[in-house]
Amino acid sequence: MLYHFADTEEIFRSLYDQFKLKEQNTEHHQIWVTGLIHKEAYFLIPELQSLFNDFPNLPIYKGNRITLQDIYIEMADALIIDPDLQNNLQRAFDRISCCSGLDCSELEKLRNSWKNQFQKAKDDTRKDELVLALLTIKKAKKYWNQVQPPSDWTGSPKAFKDQVLLEIGRFYSEHSNNPKYHIPFFLKTLYKFV
Repeated sequence: MLYHFADTEEIFRSLYDQFKLKEQNTEHHQIWVTGLIHKEAYFLIPELQSLFNDFPNLPIYKGNRITLQDIYIEMADALIIDPDLQNNLQRAFDRISCCSGLDCSELEKLRNSWKNQFQKAKDDTRKDELVLALLTIKKAKKYWNQVQPPSDWTGSPKAFKDQVLLEIGRFYSEHSNNPKYHIPFFLKTLYKFV
């Protein structure tokens, strides 16, 4: 069978519309690409803030309880110094062009317009859209790696991070029917073919 997509960008455009997975298209693909740039971005989506807040041992980021909105602002500030982003500017801008109000003409303007839009967003729906745009183009591994256990944690930092990841995994498994959550939805789709 001939696969008619020239590159991963064509696959991306076929699978996603405004950061949402086109559910009807997933079964027709032999190759899937994730909507967010890397797996760690899936650990920092807005819906996980309540998981972090309710976690028995509150995760810490840079000495304070983890607040995803603060991490997003930090990520946005780092847009202008991201060499991977600078090398793939047009691809990144194409992927987030559906997000209104962002100036994708250069990285500094993108950073400024993203922060402005995020700070004046009237509701969580708009904030979530802006966060998805950010997580679509900005690597999150550096930020995720800075999540640490609280000072009273007696185990290893790795054991703590494993517990947090298990809870994140549980969150995703409970939402695997929702195409909004790309990876578990892909896995559920794949399971249909087994």
